[in-house]
Amino acid sequence: MDSTIVAAAIREHKTRMAERAVALQYEAQPYLQEKYGAEGRNRSVRDAAYHFDYLAQSIEARDQAIFVNYLQWLRSLLRQRNMGDDVVEVGLDMTERALRETLDDPAGTVAAQAVQEARSAMGGDTTLQSVIEADGELAALALAYLEALLVGDRRLATRLIMEAVDGGTSIREIYLDVFQKTQREIGRLWQLNRVSVAQEHFSTAATQMIMSQLYPRIFSSDRIGRRFVGTCVGGELHEIGIRMVADFFEMEGWDTYYLGANAPLEAVVETVERQRPDILGISATMTFHVSEVSDMIEQVRAAPAGVDTRILVGGYPFNVLPGLWKNVGADGYAADAMETISTAEHLLA
Repeated sequence: MDSTIVAAAIREHKTRMAERAVALQYEAQPYLQEKYGAEGRNRSVRDAAYHFDYLAQSIEARDQAIFVNYLQWLRSLLRQRNMGDDVVEVGLDMTERALRETLDDPAGTVAAQAVQEARSAMGGDTTLQSVIEADGELAALALAYLEALLVGDRRLATRLIMEAVDGGTSIREIYLDVFQKTQREIGRLWQLNRVSVAQEHFSTAATQMIMSQLYPRIFSSDRIGRRFVGTCVGGELHEIGIRMVADFFEMEGWDTYYLGANAPLEAVVETVERQRPDILGISATMTFHVSEVSDMIEQVRAAPAGVDTRILVGGYPFNVLPGLWKNVGADGYAADAMETISTAEHLLA
C-alpha cells in the first residue's frame, strides 16, 4: 500500500487513536490513574499523539530509524522519570490495537506492523554522553556559562561571555563551543530529568538576549553581495539554532533575512520571492515536522524565485538520520552553523 496514504490516515485519526490507546492502557494499568490523576491522563493523550506523528513520518519517509530513534528516546526519558519499561511496552501494545481498530485495512495492518518492527529494532539504551568535552578549549567557559544559566544568573552569564569576547575569544568560537554546546547539554539534562522546562526556557531566552548584545560586532563585517533567508517550519518553536546560522552568515558578509520560529508557509514563499536569496535555510528540531519541511521545499520550488534558490536543511532529525535531507528534496544539509557556511559556498561554487 502507498506509504503516503497510510501516513495520511494516521494523521487524520491520530487524536481519536491517542484517546483510545490511553483509555486501553489505563484499563490495563489502573495504577496510572491513581498515581497521576485526570491531569496526568490528559498529558498522556497529548503525548500519545506524538507516537502517531512520528510513526506517520517514519512510514511516509520509508525510514524505520525515525520511529526507532523516537522509541529509544521515549524509553530513556521515562526511565529517568522513574517509570518502568512496562509503561512503554503496554503503551505500544495499545498503540497497535488502536491502529487496527481505527484504520481500515490494509492501512491499519501496515501501520501496526510498522510499530512491531520498530519495537524489535529498538535494541539497547541510547547513551547520553555530555556534549561538553572536558578537554575542550572553551570547556571551562562553557561549563561556567551552563552553571550560571541553570541557577538563573543572567548577569553572570552575560559577564562571562562579554569578558571572553573582550579578551580575544572570537564570536564564532562563542557560538559553536559555548552557546551551541550548552543548549545541547541542557536538552540532554532535560531528557535525564535533571533540569526543568522552566530552566530550559530561561536558558534559551538568556542566550538569545546575550546574542543580541553581540550583534553590533556581528553586523560590522564587509558585505559580499550574497543573501540568506533563514526560517523554521510552521509549528516549530525551537529557533535558536537557525538564528545562530543566520548570524554566522552575517559574520561572513552575507545579507540575511531571519523569519524565526513557526513561520507560515505562505510567508516563506513570499519572502523568497521578495528577497531572492542565494540560500534558504530551513530548520526543524522535531522529527514529526519533517513532512512540513518537505511541503515547504515543494512550495518554494514551485515559485519562480525558488528555481534559483539553493535550499539547506538542519536540525535534530537530519543529524540523527543521514540522508533524510535528500528525502525532503533539499540541496544539502549541515550539522551546525559553521558547516552550513561551507556547504552553502560549495553549492554556489
